[in-house]
Amino acid sequence: MESIKNYNKKDIKSELKNNYKEALKDEDFKKLVNDLKLNEDVAILNTSLLIDSSLELKNCHNCTALYNCKNKVMGHFLYPKIQGNILDLVYIPCKYEKEQERLMEIRRTSNKELVNARFKDIDMSIKQRIKLIKWIKEFYDNFTLTGEYKGLYLHGVFGSGKTYLINALLNELRINKKVDSITIYFPETLKNLKEDWDTYSEKINSYSSIPILLIDDIGAESVSEWGRDEVLGTILQARMNNHLTTFFTSNLSLEELEEHLASTKTSLDRVKARRIIERIKQLTVDLELISENKRH
Repeated sequence: MESIKNYNKKDIKSELKNNYKEALKDEDFKKLVNDLKLNEDVAILNTSLLIDSSLELKNCHNCTALYNCKNKVMGHFLYPKIQGNILDLVYIPCKYEKEQERLMEIRRTSNKELVNARFKDIDMSIKQRIKLIKWIKEFYDNFTLTGEYKGLYLHGVFGSGKTYLINALLNELRINKKVDSITIYFPETLKNLKEDWDTYSEKINSYSSIPILLIDDIGAESVSEWGRDEVLGTILQARMNNHLTTFFTSNLSLEELEEHLASTKTSLDRVKARRIIERIKQLTVDLELISENKRH
């Protein structure tokens, strides 16, 4: 019996060593082991963990944006943490997740500025804004609650003032014409809807029926079939049916947004993405804000 036990131990050890040698054929795995300066015995015992980490690091290396993340936890990668001879994996935020967190913090601190935004505070000296500001002023002058008006799909570089300009318009309408509106930061809204199912229907109904809705930073979210079809699609269809004014801000042009919406982690569906884009076109005028980033 003892000899069988010894044989099994030798057999398992041999198999682990063979698995490790096979894994070393992958350059990413080999680089990770070298970077960590692991003792070979520790590396052999933790080959499967190291493979998981190297695969996620490879995904990060080939990734172009947060919404393209292929790792198990969006915006994070598994990385080995070593204490003595014990190896464990921890989740580390990637550069895109860190940037998203930074932008979220900027947005939280800028909420007061957006709440107080008014026409008088808009910088009129930038020539590239003249067409846009003229459109906003005409919209304000003509708007009544009984009319039907297209909103804006306003796109441009990050930090150019898209959200501020539309919030200035919404604030003027609220103060002077008693028009109700809601601004939703789209990536955060999707997260909140998923985390609080008790208020899901109530929020969707509110976004679908408010006289004016601003969907802020569309295209910055991680695309899922649920977020695209069940949330965004439902809201836009209801607003189209009821001829309600809808605004969007985005860093992406409509063409770029269509590409973004077509690709989820599990599928590629250009038909459903095109359906969303057609709804946006029905609801808005497409304008670009050409301006330098003011949030350095």
